[in-house]
Amino acid sequence: MKKYVVIGDPIAHSMSPVMHNDLFHFYQIEAQYDLFHIKKGMLKEGLSQLKEMGIAGFNITVPHKSDIIPFLDELDPLSQAIGAVNTVVNENGKWVGYNTDGYGYVRGLLTLLPVLTDKKVMMIGAGGAARAIYFTLAHEKVQKIDIVNRTLEKAENLKKACPYSVETEVLNLQSAKEKCGEYDLIIQTTSIGMSPYIKEQPISLENLNSNSLVSDIIYNPLETKLLYDAKMKGAIVQNGLEMFVFQGALAFEKWTGIFPDTERMKRNVLKQLGGNFDA
Repeated sequence: MKKYVVIGDPIAHSMSPVMHNDLFHFYQIEAQYDLFHIKKGMLKEGLSQLKEMGIAGFNITVPHKSDIIPFLDELDPLSQAIGAVNTVVNENGKWVGYNTDGYGYVRGLLTLLPVLTDKKVMMIGAGGAARAIYFTLAHEKVQKIDIVNRTLEKAENLKKACPYSVETEVLNLQSAKEKCGEYDLIIQTTSIGMSPYIKEQPISLENLNSNSLVSDIIYNPLETKLLYDAKMKGAIVQNGLEMFVFQGALAFEKWTGIFPDTERMKRNVLKQLGGNFDA
């Protein structure tokens, strides 16, 4: 039986085992997916254990997405550009790293925005998830991606690091509040609003255009305060469930060659979250 895991710190909250084990059962694949807790600073030792287990593949979550890179044998071009990996495939003894976060986000986004090329985007945050989404949207040739971040230097560094050409302005929180009505798409990539801090939100949507799509990569809770406020303004909203499901589906495809049933995956995660409605 092939073994797969997700590594991170913390890791107990992850929905990935529920999602992937259901898929292995559904597609009659002899495999098992588990949590594997590797504390920050203990990555080398943890990966040695995975080598000994003969792991077939694994996912990586915070804080190891960048630190994993020196331990891999190969990287695909996008994960190399992003500087972060969330999926590893054991290809005949070689560990090959991929990043399915950005394309997972875009695949979910396309369910509501079929055309991205003419879109003006505001992205809140400049961390690892923001980097994957920013690079991927730039690669997909959106018109503009402005970055909002408390630390402007971090946003500037992200802008400079992108290997794809895209118009970008770095905004502080006040500018973001004033300008948020100018965008077709607003993407929230930080942990602000995540359970248990569900009353927080990163920027005010006071000036939001009701024709905008507001997207939050958080999926617990399914509706953050930011999404609630956007909905009250008449905007279309999307939570992080689509991104989570599609990045998982792309990882599953890397491991098995099968692109799985994403609606099944979504229903399964919603069930675990206690939801029984479309999200």
